[in-house]
Amino acid sequence: MSSLRRLAPPLHLLRAFSTVARFDSVSRAAEALHLTQSAVSKQVKELEGWVGTPLFERSRKRLALTPAGARYEKAVRAVLAQLEAATLELITSDDGGGALHLSSLPTFAAKWLIPRLPQFQQQHPQVTLHFVPYVHSYDFERPELDCSILFGEGHWPGAHAHYITGNEVALIAPRTRVADWAIHTPADVARHALMRHVTVPEAWLRWSETHGVLGLIDPLAGPQFDQFQTMIRAVMAGMGLALVPRCLVQDEITAGLVREPLAHALLRGGYLSDKGYWFCFPEGRTPLHALQCFRQWLLACAAPADAHPMAAAAPGMAADALPGS
Repeated sequence: MSSLRRLAPPLHLLRAFSTVARFDSVSRAAEALHLTQSAVSKQVKELEGWVGTPLFERSRKRLALTPAGARYEKAVRAVLAQLEAATLELITSDDGGGALHLSSLPTFAAKWLIPRLPQFQQQHPQVTLHFVPYVHSYDFERPELDCSILFGEGHWPGAHAHYITGNEVALIAPRTRVADWAIHTPADVARHALMRHVTVPEAWLRWSETHGVLGLIDPLAGPQFDQFQTMIRAVMAGMGLALVPRCLVQDEITAGLVREPLAHALLRGGYLSDKGYWFCFPEGRTPLHALQCFRQWLLACAAPADAHPMAAAAPGMAADALPGS
């Protein structure tokens, strides 16, 4: 066996190994690869013979990577991702275009992204956008996902992140029965129901600290929601007050569907200063021409009005942020 062949195991062996490591199960890997369990086990053992070292520790109850296997799997996963990205670029590119598979938070897509997409289509008619269900937005190992728009602090495992917008917040109140919602000072907020979002449960606490009313309001009281759009509708219905990213509610404020009390005390870079909407993509997708076209256009749309202290690309490190909206 030549040294070149010795250092380049067959692709099907690497894919079997990576899939078993991903699922921690030969049976689940076999199902994903549309092979029998015996075939997958044979391929993994063949790879171990190829590299001359055990890649898994086997027992009756569990299958775990050896330290060497863990290091090798990380490298193999990156290589496979790059190969998939290069292949996707090749088969979808046509005159500098191609297909881009992206996912976005529903409210952000409806309120901010979609209204701007006609401009992207006009500038890049050769790029076709395919939206992937948001449930898959955080799984950057999925071959059908090129990029996502996520809400958080800008750190997700295996992904680069570019800040878009969302750290500027607006306090909104119902438009109807204005006298019943009289809010002239921050202390007046304590007399009304305060709605909360599951992703930023500390919002009212930070708001009260910033405006010097800590202790006057209960930051953990009031109804809780999982989407900002639902909160906006709840305010319009008269359920209470809410703190919402301005990029999602400016249209309603301008149209008079909700009020913005205390607008003179605008909280910029306040409770959402470390959270916002980020454009994220795995390293393996970087060569995609369609992705680079979309990234450049998206960041141009966001700058400079939505500048953020963390706007520089940040490699992902932790994924503790829940879906924002």
